[in-house]
Amino acid sequence: MVKCDYKKLNIKNMKTQEKLSLLWIFVMFNYLYCDYLGLLEPGIIKQFSEGNIEGMEITAGFLLGASILMEIPIAMIILSRFLKYKLNRWLNIIAGLIMILAQCGSLFVGKPSINYTFFSVIEVTTLLSIIYIAWRWVNVSKEK
Repeated sequence: MVKCDYKKLNIKNMKTQEKLSLLWIFVMFNYLYCDYLGLLEPGIIKQFSEGNIEGMEITAGFLLGASILMEIPIAMIILSRFLKYKLNRWLNIIAGLIMILAQCGSLFVGKPSINYTFFSVIEVTTLLSIIYIAWRWVNVSKEK
């Protein structure tokens, strides 16, 4: 039987890279579930099939742009774990800022539902936490 030392299961015992990666995973699940629930809004499936959502045309270029934007947090899950200190720190700050701008900007496209707004608050708060942790990150191991 495996014993678990619950005293060691403390966020203070986690490496900064682990914290950042975990927060990126958390924000990704929020993005995914928010989008999933958004599909249940009345009339949205019809708008998707017509290629026009709230007056915004869904083109191949739009989908590529959205794909690139969502690749940022996906990549940060892995990059936060493996990049060295300096690059890791700055990429987390920059990626967090880009995603906050995108999330806040999306609130001005159409009329966001209450659940979209709810998830947006959680996502932006998580991204601010990522930026804060990365900003305050001090390299104790002096790796380059």
